[in-house]
Amino acid sequence: LLRHGGPMERGGRRRSEPEEADKGRMKRTIIKDWKTRLSYFLQNSSNSNKRKSKKAGKHRNYFRPSPEEAQLWSEAFDELLANKYGLAAFRAFLKSEFCEENIEFWLACEDFKRTKSPQKLTLKAKKIYNDFIEKEAPKEINIDFQTKNMIAQNIQEATHTCFSVAQKRVYSLMENNSYPRFLESEFYQKLCKKTPISRAAQGT
Repeated sequence: LLRHGGPMERGGRRRSEPEEADKGRMKRTIIKDWKTRLSYFLQNSSNSNKRKSKKAGKHRNYFRPSPEEAQLWSEAFDELLANKYGLAAFRAFLKSEFCEENIEFWLACEDFKRTKSPQKLTLKAKKIYNDFIEKEAPKEINIDFQTKNMIAQNIQEATHTCFSVAQKRVYSLMENNSYPRFLESEFYQKLCKKTPISRAAQGT
């Protein structure tokens, strides 16, 4: 083998130097191509993570709050309603108590007050009345007969104050009844509970 100089392939066939050179070039090309693909993948992956982090920042209120953030909800009912995660949690709690129509009516009124178009205002007023106010409405709220009659008259020429009295009463009902029960619920207590730091973590 040493005398003839060339390396041997399987089966005893001698490989020529040009074949060796071709295979070497092919191997280097494959490695270069692989490195290019890997670099492209890592770059795209990094950009994707940046986009995800930006989106997460926009919707950070939907993530589970820290115990300190959750504890703020107990300071005022408005603190709870202003937090998207807190509002969703409170809504789920009301659903478990079969009175979610209260928060749904309150949210519909908030949306109604932000409406600028007179045409949309009239349409939304009628929808809110049909959904929450009229007798045997699918989501009928618990308000007195006099207030219902006043709303029925007001929506004929809808203004942003059509549901103000009813909304205040429903808000008061939630604040004085459902809200305290929510703060005492097991779910809320778990949100406020701080995870104990282990001795190993303290030592680091």
